[in-house]
Amino acid sequence: MKELWVPLSGAISQQKLLDTVSNNIANINTAGFKKDDLVFKEYLTALDKGHDEIDLPNKEWAPEDFYKSYGAENSFVKVDGTYTNFSQGELRPTGNPLDIAIKGNGMFEVLAPNGVRFSRDGAFSVNRDGILVNKDGFPVLSKFESSNSQISNNPIDRLIHLDSGKIVINDGGDIFVNDMKASSLSIVEFEDQNALMKEGQGLFINRSADNVKKGEMNSSVRQGFIENSNVNALEEMTNMIKAHRNFESIQKVIKAYDNMSSRSYSELTKF
Repeated sequence: MKELWVPLSGAISQQKLLDTVSNNIANINTAGFKKDDLVFKEYLTALDKGHDEIDLPNKEWAPEDFYKSYGAENSFVKVDGTYTNFSQGELRPTGNPLDIAIKGNGMFEVLAPNGVRFSRDGAFSVNRDGILVNKDGFPVLSKFESSNSQISNNPIDRLIHLDSGKIVINDGGDIFVNDMKASSLSIVEFEDQNALMKEGQGLFINRSADNVKKGEMNSSVRQGFIENSNVNALEEMTNMIKAHRNFESIQKVIKAYDNMSSRSYSELTKF
């Protein structure tokens, strides 16, 4: 029964939606987390073939000739794509001078084991070597100043070393220790945020250097704040309930197809 693929494709899509919503809910308390959404697509055979004329046979018509499906039984639904919602999360005050939140579309530049990555999580600290790191221990990088010949674009040369003392970070990301400028946070904006890929641990990969926005940026930082996840708990729970009910409804359709198939087989064996 090839028609079974229609509800089966719907069940697969709803399962992927449940997985996505569950991951969003699991990260509701993850600082700087950006939720994911799915886009569904329906494939219709009739749209591929096209039927501009009435398809009736040149013979004495039978009732079934008036009920052409035009391949509708071969239609199915699938996940057309997954995208990240980069909307701003709420800024929560913490009072910790090394908690930094970004207001705008920018991202922090950090040095992960696999190379330079980008993150919205600004829960920073200073490790035993005096280097500013994120919660996973990855070094936070300073801004690359092309006009300063003593600063290279090598990530290793852009680690932020901080001495003990009073730390103040202004809206532009400049870091002052005891009223002396020590460094500047690298805040990066992108031409197309949707081109970024999630890697895990709140990190994003930028595949193209041309995607980095040049010139003046609109993002600013807030010292003593953390950006909350942009997941809306009520909305995601509602989405989960709807997806679960849809999945159950599709399961009933699949079971009905299975009963029809079993009944047909039973009837045929009587002859």
